[in-house]
Formats: sequence, C-alpha cells, structure tokens
Amino acid sequence: MRPVPHSVSFTHLMGASPMAKREIIAIGGSAGSIEVIRRICLALPTDLEASVLIAVHVGASDRDLLAAILDSGGPLPASTALDGEPLQEAHVYVAPPDHHLVIDGHFARLGRGPRENMARPAIDPLFRSAGISAGPRAIGVLLSGLLNDGASGLADLKRCGGVTVVQSPLDAVQGEMPRTALLASDIDYRAPARDLGELVVRLAREEPGPALTPPESVALEVAIALGRPSDTPTIAGIADPVPLACPACGGTLSQVRRSPLRFRCQVGHGYTAEALAHEQEGSVDEAFRIALRVIGERVVLMEKMTLDALQAGRATAAAGFEQRSQEYRRSAAVVMEAALKR
Repeated sequence: MRPVPHSVSFTHLMGASPMAKREIIAIGGSAGSIEVIRRICLALPTDLEASVLIAVHVGASDRDLLAAILDSGGPLPASTALDGEPLQEAHVYVAPPDHHLVIDGHFARLGRGPRENMARPAIDPLFRSAGISAGPRAIGVLLSGLLNDGASGLADLKRCGGVTVVQSPLDAVQGEMPRTALLASDIDYRAPARDLGELVVRLAREEPGPALTPPESVALEVAIALGRPSDTPTIAGIADPVPLACPACGGTLSQVRRSPLRFRCQVGHGYTAEALAHEQEGSVDEAFRIALRVIGERVVLMEKMTLDALQAGRATAAAGFEQRSQEYRRSAAVVMEAALKR
C-alpha cells in the first residue's frame, strides 16, 4: 500500500489540458441503491471513455460482493478498488468495506481516515476527490439512502465545476439522501432510476464545462479521509469551534465554513447536521436509560437502609431514608414521563 502523504496536492489532472469528454463517473448510495447501481452499470457501453467509481455504505465486517455482482451481470469489468491502481476507462471500481475510496489524479486511493456521517466508506470523500482531480470532467451521482451523506460532497464537486445528478427522491426506496442533496446545492439533474443510466452516458459524452479553482479546504478534507493526521490547528483552518461534542470520541466539534451545515472534531470525524442530530438522539435515549437505572438503584438502596434503621431502632433515620426513597420514586416518574413524550 502506498504511504499516505502529509498533504495531498491532487495536481495530476488539474494542470493538464482539458479533455474532450468527461472521464470520471462517481456514484454514491446507501439503503435501496444496489439495484439502481446495477441498472446504471447495465446501461454503460463497452466503449465508455470514463472510469466509474462507486461508494456504498457497508459495515466493516460485511462481505465485499458488489463488485462481483456488477462484474458478472454487466457489460463493463468491475472490481474492488486497490490502493494506488491506475484508473482505466470502461472499468467499474467499488470501494471495499471499511475504506474510503478517493481519486488522486489518474489513480484510485484507499484511506482509513475517520468515519464521515458514521460511514467508511463514505460518499462525500469520493465526490470531493472527483471534483479536485477532474473538475468539470467529473460526474457525481447520488442515489437512494437515509440521512444525507453525499450532499456536501456533491456541493463540493459542483464548486469544482463538476456535473451533479441525483435520483428523484420520490422514485428512491429511501429518498432522504437525494432530497437533502437537492436542498444543499443547485443540482444539475434529477431522474428516476430507469433514466439514470442513459443520462449518465449522455453526460459522459458531452463537452465538459470550464475549469474552476477548487477550494483548498476541499482538498484538505480528502486528505483527512486518506488518513492525514488531523489535529486542532488543522481543523481550525476549515472550521470554527462550537459547544458540541463529537458522538464518536467526545472531542469538541467545529462548524465547517462551507455549506451545507457540517461539523468535524479534532480527530477528523465528520457529521452533517442531520447525521449529528441522529447520533445525539441515540445518546439522549441512552442518557434516559442510565438515569432510570441509577435512580432505580438509589430507590433500592434507600429501602434497604430504611429497613436496616428500623431493625436497629433508629426511627428518625428510617423516616429520613424513606422520605428520600419517595423522592427518588418521584424523580423516576418525571424521567419516565419525559422519555415517553420524546
């Protein structure tokens, strides 16, 4: 595996002369996206003058089956991406479990940087790297999924001059990801699953638009996904501290200065506002469970102390313990009522 540099310049393509066609197709999806990905790949011609890279949310322990499914059922060869391999035209590359897939010029790179939106592979790093490396020669396609991984990545790809596409939310099994992407930036195209393959092929054959200068902060976030060490000064270059804690490590979160609303901690964990709220929801539920358990234990302890005081003839002390037991019971009722109202 090639070592991860301290900084990543992504200059392989940005200094090159513009090519006639778009050469990078980056596809991201989550729940409900596999069948759509298969349909897109079935529509791709064998003479496609572009590389296709796919990031789908999978767990670290999940088996890597998507590449084999696409390779056996589509016209283009498909494989699980390898770190450092050159990108070929008319080839499909799939992110392996527990690794971010990014593009570094003409090469695929794999990184085990911090999770973004609770996912690794995440979709945002792939889209950002496509924008940095290929600019207007990149197409980003976001499909069905929950929450909103991919929305900020598409916005960054657009900032770099790339073309952005989302599956129509009403057509998706889970419409939340494409819906939030439409709200986060000015998406170029939306289409139902049945039309996405034809649309992608047409876009790949069109002349690319003008090149734009990518923000340095976008390249920094791609480097973090690859595994660049992240610390407070690094994050301070792209975000401002806020009084929120990272659900993954407990560190202080900082608000990224680019839209849409996002946060990163000093370690590098990244969250959209919606993903952070989702994680905090679980933390609140856990806090209620802990509070009820602790209060329940205090009730039991006060009851035992009351009985012990009565047996020792200490009536005043027993009355005090019984009063505290009743107070804890009332507190438990209040916590339970609050939990049920959520």
